[in-house]
Amino acid sequence: MRRVLSFLGRRDRSGLGQPKPLAGARARAPNRLLIGAVALASLLVSTSFAPQEAAAEPLLDVAKGDVNVQADKLEVDVATGIAVLTGQVLLQKGDMSVKCPKVELKFDTSPHLNWAKGSGGVVADVRGVHGEAPEVELDLKKQVLELRGGVKLSRGQGWIQADKATIELATARVTATQVKGSIPVPKP
Repeated sequence: MRRVLSFLGRRDRSGLGQPKPLAGARARAPNRLLIGAVALASLLVSTSFAPQEAAAEPLLDVAKGDVNVQADKLEVDVATGIAVLTGQVLLQKGDMSVKCPKVELKFDTSPHLNWAKGSGGVVADVRGVHGEAPEVELDLKKQVLELRGGVKLSRGQGWIQADKATIELATARVTATQVKGSIPVPKP
């Protein structure tokens, strides 16, 4: 208690144990430190240990959180920041999933995943859009999934074939080139 009281101000010699305020700027500096320490402690307690209230999940949640990976085999070269997943590979991030036989990952020193390239026959799903292609590239900085090499996309009864298709992960907006397909029309 003495340390706290000496930190807050001079100790009252009357025996009541109440600190006497310091004068001027010297009084404000310890108070600012104390307020900052209390705010930091409450932030740490509220984010780390306190139970969190359940929040409604957004319809499309691919921008937040980690990328979950599953594979038969993993090879990592920490020095170059490259990892190769082989076998039955599955990448999942929120409402996005990518399945294929091989995925190359690039990460920084944190390590945060920045980029992924899948090959060998890719199946990708993003918010109801189902895609199949020989290869896929996932740019997590730009939040873009690009299917290449003869793509087939479908949603419901509609489908398109394209040379290349890009899906913006945040909006599920699809852009395709060299397109042909079928879009259903409601019956009257």
